Amino acid sequence: MKKSLLLVALMMASFVMQAQVRTPAASPAGSVTATVGLTDIKISYFRPSAKGRTIFSNNATTLVPYGKIWRTGANGGTKISFSEDVKVEGIAVPKGEYILLSWPGEKEWTLALNKNVEMGGDMKKYDAAQDVANFKVKPGKLANKIETLTFNVGDIAADNKSAKVELAWENTSVKFTVAADFDAAVIASIDATTKAEKVAPYDYFQAAVYYLETGRDLKQALAWVNKAAEGMNNPFWVLHQKAKIEKGLGDKKAALATATASLEAAKVAENRDYQMMNETLIKSLK
Repeated sequence: MKKSLLLVALMMASFVMQAQVRTPAASPAGSVTATVGLTDIKISYFRPSAKGRTIFSNNATTLVPYGKIWRTGANGGTKISFSEDVKVEGIAVPKGEYILLSWPGEKEWTLALNKNVEMGGDMKKYDAAQDVANFKVKPGKLANKIETLTFNVGDIAADNKSAKVELAWENTSVKFTVAADFDAAVIASIDATTKAEKVAPYDYFQAAVYYLETGRDLKQALAWVNKAAEGMNNPFWVLHQKAKIEKGLGDKKAALATATASLEAAKVAENRDYQMMNETLIKSLK
């Protein structure tokens, strides 16, 4: 009898340990990642929803009152990390992970990146001395309501050196700029790679294009792109960049011949993008 009761008790205990009620989180976890230049940006946060409530206002009873410190999310707050040193709204920020804090306002927001990520959502632990950046930005109005707090990394610059981090909730949008200067790292990589005992043709190509796009030594760029073209059997995309380098050097005759060869190769490959780019380049050389 005792053995039977013990067996039943063990079975019930096992069932209790295995059974687990799961329901959707009120503020589910979210994350967004992006690469700007050579820098990885990651934002990890918990996403509250409006659920019919007023989110931002002067009313002290609203969900996020103006002028009060906010963890910029729910639960443990919002964390943002950078894989390399960056500038946030012009302020130098070392690579690492930070908690994003904010003081919302109708016409101006104050935001801070704080080193004490362990504070989580407990704003009583906030110490301004731990801020690595503290800055002000102007909020914008969204045409369409955003029900759930959403972060995004967008507006990446054409030169890939900056982007905008955006917080969007209700009808409010708040953006701040993150700038990532990668030039020194790229030049160091080019120097090390092109001086190696064995260099891949594509590495020569990348080095040549970077020198072209940043206005560096075009004679060196031409030497590299020639090695790339030889090593890859003159593909149309390499020839196109070579023609642009030759144009930059003032050798229109050579540039025209190279661009024409690139155009013909692009036609064979049925690559309309490079056909159009070469046609435009050829017109500029006549």
